[in-house]
Formats: sequence, C-alpha cells, structure tokens
Amino acid sequence: MFGRLTGITDQKGTDWGERMLNTVASQTIRHLFTKSESVEVSVRCFPSSKLLQGTIDSFKMSGRGLLIRRDFAVEEMSFETDAVAIDFSSVLSGKLQLKQPTQAIAQVILSETGINKAFGAELVRKHLDNLSLPQLMELSGGKPVSFIEIQVELLPKNRLKIIAKADINDGEPIPITMTVTVGIEKRRRISFQNPEIELDFIPENQIEESQAFGLALAEILDNMVDLDRFDLDGVKMRLNRLETEEKKLIFSGYAEIEHIPRTG
Repeated sequence: MFGRLTGITDQKGTDWGERMLNTVASQTIRHLFTKSESVEVSVRCFPSSKLLQGTIDSFKMSGRGLLIRRDFAVEEMSFETDAVAIDFSSVLSGKLQLKQPTQAIAQVILSETGINKAFGAELVRKHLDNLSLPQLMELSGGKPVSFIEIQVELLPKNRLKIIAKADINDGEPIPITMTVTVGIEKRRRISFQNPEIELDFIPENQIEESQAFGLALAEILDNMVDLDRFDLDGVKMRLNRLETEEKKLIFSGYAEIEHIPRTG
C-alpha cells in the first residue's frame, strides 16, 4: 500500500536500485503518519545512473486519509521537490537522508470533520482550557475560563462559522456563535479576522457575555494557529494561499525540508 517508485527505467536495468529506493522511501514516508489510507511515492531520475551519485531529479509524495500525531486528520497531502541530493550510502543502510536542505511545492487539504476533531487534541486544548488571561479574568470575575464544545462549519469565501461555549465553572456555560474570515499572515500563521457575533438565538440574560467571550475567543484563535507549532520534524510549512471549498479547507504553499522527518 505504501510507496510506488517510477522513473528509474534504463534499458540496462536497475531493478535493484528501484526496488531498494522504493522500499526505503515507502518505509520512511509511512512512519511520518500515525495512520494512512494510501501513500504514493514517485521518484524521477534520468539517467538512472545518477541515483548512484546521490542525485534525484524530483521526489513526489501524495497521501490520502492521513493522521498526524494521533489527533490531526489530513484529507489529502502532496508535495513535489526540485532536484534532491541524497546520501546514497544511507539508502544502502535502509534510511533516506538528504545531503542538503531542499524545498517542495506542497498542498494540504483538511476536511470539516478533521478540523473539528483537532479541537479535541491535547496540543489544541491546552490553549483553550482553564485560561487565566487578563482579558478573560476581567470577564469571568477572576475565574479561569475554558472554551468547550467547539464546532466549525466551513463557509464560502474563506469564512468559518464557529459555535462554542465559554465555561467558567459557575452556572450555565455561555453560548457563542460567530463567523470569522480566515487568512494567512507571514506565510505561517492562520489569522481569524472580522468576527461577527451572532446574538439572535442567545438568551437575553447572556447576550452581553456572549458578545464579550466571542470576541475573546476570536482573539485567542487568531494567536493560536502558528504552523511552526505543528511542523513535522525537520520540515517547515510556508503558505501562499488558503481557501474554503465546500466542506474542505485547502492550503497551498511550500515546505522547507531540512532533513527527512523521523516521525509524525
């Protein structure tokens, strides 16, 4: 299921090299993910003798149904490098190591379901549970605040609808409904801007609190999603474009690959 290598096909035959690199690349990529439905690897190398010198024309990977760090579901991920210099001796020892850093064009597609699942991940929850930020403590009367039951709906034109509750462990949680615009800042941070708090279905006695906690949640989210916190070992993602399409959130950009990640 993991790995398919193409492009090393001179008439003299280098089946041994093709099989070896196929096996090594497949095992390396497979270990980046906790789980995967499919992963395909394609290496282009012409003439194939360049492989013995540690040079590959391009390296492609495409995966579907991926799970990173047990909690972050990725609908689809793909990347393609330019020429890559590899340590061929590492291939002989069953590893894949780069001689120098490289860049790859990358695309990542998240589903609405996967995004909602991610809000239950420990790495995310630590930014949303038992918060004692000054702006929240002022709203809660000095008590820690947790944002719970967060649900995201993807809307057209890079808009998200967010439904949540602010829990201060004192009485009934405060419902929050809002829409925000998502964008990219500094090619690595996902911004949550222009929050519009919806109050039509909020109980009258909670309207003021819902408004205040909704704006506070939007500010927290705006400062939370920095890709450097979620990078794979040795890989930095940089984004050029973000867009919502039906129930998917699509990122395109590039990856700076310092070394092949050891784990995902």
